[in-house]
Amino acid sequence: MGRYLVTVILTVFIPLLILGQNRKALEEQRNQLIEEITQTSTLLATAKKNKEAALDRYFVLQRQIKKRQQLINTLKEELVLTDASILRVDEVITFLNNDIDRLKQEYSQMLRIAYRHRKSQSFLVFLFSARNFNDAYRRWQYIRQYDRYRKKQANVIIATQQSLIDKATLLVSRKEEKQKLLASSVKQQALLGEELKEKDSILNSLKKNEAELATALKKQQSEHQGLNDAIEKIIVGEMSRKRKEARTKEALTKTTTEDKAAGKALANNLVAKFKNNKGRLPWPVQEGIITKNFGTQAHPTLKGIKISNNGIDIETEKEATVFAIFDGEVVGVQFIPGYKTTVILQHGQYYSVYSNLEDTFVKRGEQISASQRIGKVGRDNPELHFEIWREKQRLNPVHWVNKSKRG
Repeated sequence: MGRYLVTVILTVFIPLLILGQNRKALEEQRNQLIEEITQTSTLLATAKKNKEAALDRYFVLQRQIKKRQQLINTLKEELVLTDASILRVDEVITFLNNDIDRLKQEYSQMLRIAYRHRKSQSFLVFLFSARNFNDAYRRWQYIRQYDRYRKKQANVIIATQQSLIDKATLLVSRKEEKQKLLASSVKQQALLGEELKEKDSILNSLKKNEAELATALKKQQSEHQGLNDAIEKIIVGEMSRKRKEARTKEALTKTTTEDKAAGKALANNLVAKFKNNKGRLPWPVQEGIITKNFGTQAHPTLKGIKISNNGIDIETEKEATVFAIFDGEVVGVQFIPGYKTTVILQHGQYYSVYSNLEDTFVKRGEQISASQRIGKVGRDNPELHFEIWREKQRLNPVHWVNKSKRG
């Protein structure tokens, strides 16, 4: 009986458990994609009202289409798993039905044997015909085991019947879920079609205004270079200042080798903590989506033109609060044309940059804690430009911050 139960678990229930785990992972992925798509849809609705934001809308829509395609692929994978689950549950129901029939036949045969024995009192004859006391005890034990086995069989039948009812309910649930997934997939395909048409429409509109776009892009590139120069100047100046302070302190206080080692260890510890939190640092805002990625990408209409970005741009809510991603020191608070006020925090050898702030709550030289409020974006253009540097090296913030851990 024990070997039989092990076979049932291995051939029937473990595959169902694995399917369930895969379905759960896909469901979580689907919910995350739907949340991101919902946020992007809100931003697109807002961007439509601003005719000057056509290029930004194009990039947001491009990201939306990519997420929508990922969602459709996830739904397809869920449908495949749901079909497999329905097939498996159906096989389990057939298996349990056959099992109940077999158990009932065995139990019926046992009852007939027990009835004949009871009627003829053969159990008593079997017991009292023993040759000695030990033989009688063994026969009594056999009769008890037989009776317990009969009761166990009855309980197995009841449990199997209940399992059959549960699996039948599960089968109905899976079929309903399949219908919902199919409906959702059809809906997402229709929305994707509309977004692709809108993307083509925006692209045609951009092509008609290439001269204006070229002028606007030139201005943006100039402002971007101004931001880059300002950040690099602050970082280089801060590195130089720290080295000078260290040399001055060493000359005035005759710093011992032990003191030098202790100071170096403290600085290295901060750097190590920041580095070890790569991929786990909190987002600098509560809500938002990335509208422009790190690095360079081709302009959609201006041939041979690349759009460069040293960080990421996060579209967020109006007047959204911006938070520090890690403990550090404020080494720069500066107004930069095109990027409003920029705040730069130092974390040892690392720096985090927060641009396009309407209001700021910190000042140069101030020590900042992780998740501390450092400023707010504006109402008209609620977009945070965010960068991470390692000394003079620009890093991709996406590799460092985790959207699930928000500011």
